[in-house]
Amino acid sequence: MSRERDGGTGAERGTATGGCAGGRRTAAAALAAAGGGAGTGAGSGPGAWEPATAHLSHRVPDLGALELLLAVARHGSLGAAAREVGITQPAASSRIRSMERQLGVALVDRSPRGSRLTDAGALVTDWARRIVESAEAFDAGVQALRGRRDSRLRVVASMTIAEYLLPGWLIALRAERPDTAVSLQAGNSAVVAERLLAGEADLGFVEGLAVPDGLDGTVVAHDRLVVVTAPSHPWARRRTPIDPAELAATPLVLRERGSGTRQVLDAALAGHGGLARPLLELASTTAVKAAAVTGAGPAVLSELAIAEELSGRRLVAVPVAGVRLSRDLRAVWPTGHRPTGPARDLLALTRARPGG
Repeated sequence: MSRERDGGTGAERGTATGGCAGGRRTAAAALAAAGGGAGTGAGSGPGAWEPATAHLSHRVPDLGALELLLAVARHGSLGAAAREVGITQPAASSRIRSMERQLGVALVDRSPRGSRLTDAGALVTDWARRIVESAEAFDAGVQALRGRRDSRLRVVASMTIAEYLLPGWLIALRAERPDTAVSLQAGNSAVVAERLLAGEADLGFVEGLAVPDGLDGTVVAHDRLVVVTAPSHPWARRRTPIDPAELAATPLVLRERGSGTRQVLDAALAGHGGLARPLLELASTTAVKAAAVTGAGPAVLSELAIAEELSGRRLVAVPVAGVRLSRDLRAVWPTGHRPTGPARDLLALTRARPGG
């Protein structure tokens, strides 16, 4: 705002500019010169020059005051200007007087016939118009940036959440934000953390025991892991629960290391000898479930993933005693960067619809 635009009359250029090697004229000094020195007498004394490091916010009226001055210029009436900007006439009069004190010049002559700009007021109005136009361009640019941000949402989620909870949440989000394009990436909890920290996603969901390093998070749902087998497996006919030591010693069909399911299982059985070498190690919940259904061996799966298979007797749940196989499901984001826009709205929906 301190840089003058080319053009205008010679009188405007002579008043608005001027300087020396050590600094520049203050707005108040320039306006005092234009208005005959009213108010401060700063046009010729030592105070007429000010270091270039001075803060503009102390010398330049706020946008609301400038918009009011422009309205007075359009209508020739303080009352009409006040109505246009949505304030009372006394408030408008007070704001004009405050701006005159700040600048050190008279801006408006008031009379029973209306309000007329002084010569200094006409000059300030011309400058104010440029400032307001620049502010409008700034606002339009920010709105465009916000619109671009709000037009997309990048989500990364661990497998179980991606397959069994996110579809319901995203359908609800679409009802609220039909113009937001959503992309969803699925991977294990370690991959979720990597994508978020690399700036490749706006919001993540994990199934592990804790919030990964470098991320903040909140619990959005709870889950329980279930040991399952095909109906033909001997465990399907057991009358007593399996103990943790037997479960740990049995080769199982498992998710890969880094998955939330594997983290919970490793931690639960660490005090019972640790997991035996896996019978199969697969990269998705669907693959583990399919292997268990075909009778490859016992598996450990989220109860969210096996409801249909249990009701159709394609899988049988095997009770386990003496070990806790439950976990929290979390929404996560980079530390210090709480979700905004559509990511914030999706987070709110997970709390309103924890079951999807």
